[in-house]
Amino acid sequence: MPKKTKLKKSKAKKPKAKKPTFKELPYRPCAGLCVINRQGQVFVGRRLDGPEHIDATHVWQMPQGGIDKGEEPYPAALRELREETNIKSVKRLGEIKSWLTYDIAAAIASRSWNGNYRGQKQKWFALLFTGDEREINIVTPAGGHKPEFGEWRWVPMEELPGLVVPFKRKIYERVAKEFAKYAIPLKRKPR
Repeated sequence: MPKKTKLKKSKAKKPKAKKPTFKELPYRPCAGLCVINRQGQVFVGRRLDGPEHIDATHVWQMPQGGIDKGEEPYPAALRELREETNIKSVKRLGEIKSWLTYDIAAAIASRSWNGNYRGQKQKWFALLFTGDEREINIVTPAGGHKPEFGEWRWVPMEELPGLVVPFKRKIYERVAKEFAKYAIPLKRKPR
């Protein structure tokens, strides 16, 4: 009787998927908030940590965060605001209709968002803060989220671009230009 020969299964390796280059990576969808108080100043927080820390000076930013799959930009913006600052008392003033994009510095891209994005595309909203400052809580923000800011303050709109990391500066210049019309002190109603 003839011997049966076994066919060996090919152990050829599957070709690895080509890792995209930095410029081929997509932008992370994000919502940004320019929260303006009644004196016409803008809320900024000092970031606690993260790969975007490139120096000790440019660590301030306005609240912002990722938009979840299936989430609309404005509800995402309000969610992010609560998760970072606990602020709920706001009135919508306006938005920048187009998406604004920035590339993160290529040297830190692999440490940001697991290396899955080259930067962010952001939808920006201007909000009037209508509450009392006691509402602001960056230490234990809403929903049990980890604090992102170590301190906060109100600043004049024109100071925004100088506070942020250089690769976000053009976005902050555009936000300051577009929302300057909202950064005027509100007159108190006579009693």
